[in-house]
Amino acid sequence: MEHHGHAHEGHHAGGGSGWRTAALATLHCLTGCAIGEILGLVLGTAFGLHNGATIVLSVLLAFVFGYALTMRGVLRAGLTVGQAVRVALAADTVSIIVMELIDNTVMVAVPGAMDAGLGDLLFWTSLAGSLALAFLVTVPVNRALIGRGKGHAVVHAHH
Repeated sequence: MEHHGHAHEGHHAGGGSGWRTAALATLHCLTGCAIGEILGLVLGTAFGLHNGATIVLSVLLAFVFGYALTMRGVLRAGLTVGQAVRVALAADTVSIIVMELIDNTVMVAVPGAMDAGLGDLLFWTSLAGSLALAFLVTVPVNRALIGRGKGHAVVHAHH
């Protein structure tokens, strides 16, 4: 059996809707989202982009990196690029949307966080807190999706 390189592989048999599986799937998704989110916020802040443009850039990059991590694994398992795109879209879209809504809402809601510079502790603590909260909110979402054979459960069909 060829694996797709996700941290949650091997945890889908029998207890696919369990909290551990959902947490591992969410952690995988958070990795891609966090890379894109951090890169977008850093670039937006460094280039002095308006807050709205910074958020758009962060969200776009979160989707790119989130999908890319899933595609990397399923491509190694032998899927074509087209199949890998479809699996990534099915596996990650809802999770990424929830994470992005939560973490960007927190960044906007924390006074001064979006306007803080890269050397400002407020920027980094707000970002870390927003990603942690996004993880906590998204775990139950992923648990429900996996329990219905959706979300990251789609990836496991392609081992």
